Amino acid sequence: MSKPIIALDFPSKTEVEQFLAHYEEPLFLKVGMELYFQEGPELVRYIKSLGHSVFLDLKLHDIPNTVESAMRGLAKLGVDLVNVHAAGGLEMMKAAKRGLAGSETKLIAVTQLTSTSEEQMHSDQLIPVSLEESVLHYAKMAKQAGLDGVVCSVLEAEAIGVECGEDFLRVTPGIRPANVSADDQKRVATPEQARQKGSTHIVVGRAITKSEDPAESYKQIKNEWSDAE
Repeated sequence: MSKPIIALDFPSKTEVEQFLAHYEEPLFLKVGMELYFQEGPELVRYIKSLGHSVFLDLKLHDIPNTVESAMRGLAKLGVDLVNVHAAGGLEMMKAAKRGLAGSETKLIAVTQLTSTSEEQMHSDQLIPVSLEESVLHYAKMAKQAGLDGVVCSVLEAEAIGVECGEDFLRVTPGIRPANVSADDQKRVATPEQARQKGSTHIVVGRAITKSEDPAESYKQIKNEWSDAE
């Protein structure tokens, strides 16, 4: 089973260095927009040089040609995982895949953000179907485009596995131990629930990065996720 992905929700490289000092083992780390836009590709190269895996979470969403060109550049960083917004459409996702041709980077698509409720989807996006139907539609479109998987909530992971196959990645944010606040996430789950519901990867942020003992918190979440004794 994959390692939990730790979301590096920090404003600068200094905080990243301080955080990584707690660990001696290789980690799977998520670099999102906040950090990437402050520090740029050099931070990704630095993290990779330490032997860690990287999920570059930039959620590209633009015209197909622009996304393809951007992915061609990101492929040079050697990241392990990168994503686009499925709402960009089938042709955009195909273009993103072309941009990564020749690299080993896996490409996934964001379906609906785990901070989005069904009511918000109806009112803000004017999508009249249920949240699960919307997520499944985006997942099947990503599969058709040749992508490796999607970002979804734990609540949809099992159904996506049935529709798109067990090898189709289901990367699930919004993971919290039972005693930790959901913060701004709406569709949340524990690591154990994620494992039971078919997630292939979990993303954990503040429950680890804001912990008084990040290494111990990571160990506990990793154990719960992998069902270790």
